[in-house]
Amino acid sequence: MAEAKMRNLTYRQKAIELARRHWEKQKHKAIHEREPFYGLQIEPSASFYDEAGGRKPGDRNLVGFGFDLHPWVSFIAGGLLIVFIALTLLFQEQSQMFFSNTLSFIGDTFGWLYIFSANIFIIFLVILAFSKYGKIRIGGPDAVPEFSTFAWFAMLLSAGMGIGLMFWSVAEPMFHYGSPSPMFDISGNTPAAAQAAMGVTYYHWGIHPWAVYALVSLSLAFFAYNRGLPLTIRSIFYPLLGDKIYGFWGNLIDILSVLATLFGLATSLGLGVQQVAAGLNFLFGWPTDTWFQVVLIAVITSFATMSVVAGLDKGVKNLSTLNMYLAAAFMVFLLLVGPTVYILSAFTQNLGFYFQNLIQMSFWVETFRGVGEEGSNWQNAWTIFYWGWWISWSPFVGMFIARVSKGRTLREFVLSVMIIPSLLSFLWMSTFGSSALWLQTTGTADIATAVGNDVATALFVMLENFPFTIVTSLIGIFLVVVFFVTSSDSGSLVVDHLTSGGKLDSPLPQRVFWAVMEGVCAGVLLVGGGLVALQSASIATGLPFVIVLLIMCYSLYKALGEEFYHATILEAMTPDEPQRYEIPMETLPNRAE
Repeated sequence: MAEAKMRNLTYRQKAIELARRHWEKQKHKAIHEREPFYGLQIEPSASFYDEAGGRKPGDRNLVGFGFDLHPWVSFIAGGLLIVFIALTLLFQEQSQMFFSNTLSFIGDTFGWLYIFSANIFIIFLVILAFSKYGKIRIGGPDAVPEFSTFAWFAMLLSAGMGIGLMFWSVAEPMFHYGSPSPMFDISGNTPAAAQAAMGVTYYHWGIHPWAVYALVSLSLAFFAYNRGLPLTIRSIFYPLLGDKIYGFWGNLIDILSVLATLFGLATSLGLGVQQVAAGLNFLFGWPTDTWFQVVLIAVITSFATMSVVAGLDKGVKNLSTLNMYLAAAFMVFLLLVGPTVYILSAFTQNLGFYFQNLIQMSFWVETFRGVGEEGSNWQNAWTIFYWGWWISWSPFVGMFIARVSKGRTLREFVLSVMIIPSLLSFLWMSTFGSSALWLQTTGTADIATAVGNDVATALFVMLENFPFTIVTSLIGIFLVVVFFVTSSDSGSLVVDHLTSGGKLDSPLPQRVFWAVMEGVCAGVLLVGGGLVALQSASIATGLPFVIVLLIMCYSLYKALGEEFYHATILEAMTPDEPQRYEIPMETLPNRAE
């Protein structure tokens, strides 16, 4: 068929078709014939000129005892972490009060900054994607992807918010159904409250968080693959700081990145283990107290450590792909056995409600509810927590997405990272959230009471009302565990990379150390204050990083302008001549054709 098609083409069309086939072969080779990845280590490259200035990642590290550490980043970040752990364990009662006050103070004082900044990130990225810079390719004009599109989506979705989708897909819509956002000024437990509940849930899990991830990952990928700098957060600020990124300011940026990553991950791991404990209690009557959750963290962290040892290809990639297949089957099963028409109708209507109210939801900060009356703190526990969570996760998720995104154009990257995972999240939330609302509104089950008693049980109480409860509950637990593992080992690879100064190949004991420390942080936060501690840790570490991300926008824009300028200059220097096609000799058509 292909050869018959070739015979009917003109010579120019044949040349183009052969060039296209050659490009497809190169893509296949880049994906299937490359060396396995064991970590986030890359060989930095430059498309037009190299800004590394002869510096090598980790060239001033301290090496010994199975470690290869950047001294300032590792010891300061590690020291602050140890002090936090010690104080939280020694003063548990005071810690709970401290975490609660921190959550309120940051939300009341800086909530507007979180809200405003998240919108800036979206506007900035959309402008970039549809500007003249949209054709810039990560890795240079000749770069090709190193992962298939499906594997790429699977990894970024698993790393991005896997545990959160499992934990909040039932609980959040039910919370908002009973206590709607004050923005809508409607009563709870009404049809209007159900619609608003799904709209707000879409808002929290849609374009805004993925814009944060897209900004950081695009910046990291560009400066590593196009400017020859190490895959670390400090590299993004080279247009502003120059060689100072290797000094105090660069160290400070990477220290903030390490702390934000660790506490952002600890939040997700803490939520995940609460849900695992609730599922085991639901099925087998096992305990759900804090110390049992800490034991679960230790057990699951050991699995994450084994995945870290296996490496990026054999560990994270395979687990992420498995999780995507299993999660998709889980969702399709509920879609088929649940209220199918209701779910699909809700998905359609929820999209319309989301886009219709997106601007108002995106800029609402409860300002006027504090005038002449007691102000509301609804947003602190929801939107501000989520935005702080996403921002604190951004160094981790951003670096991971950057590592696996070589060969994508800027436009393809931005639109894919912002839109595809958002739509998948919407479909997931509609399937599980709408099923729970349907059970509640039809009087089939009282999901709201279960959520109020223990939010972690929400998913399992809902599954009790559909066929094969034990099987689906076990699958739910397994998915949370695997999401836990992929998040933990991805995060440990990132923290290890940051604390080694972007080293191309850091020692295995070092990667294991950081995987264990993530589990320790999650356990300490659970002991020191439970869900409130997890929430306050996210928004507190995310606060200074908001400023970093705002400056990052300008730095990336400046660098993209330079890249485009050099590409334009090189193109202008090329003499006018007939268009030529470079075709491998072995693929040329037979003259008889």
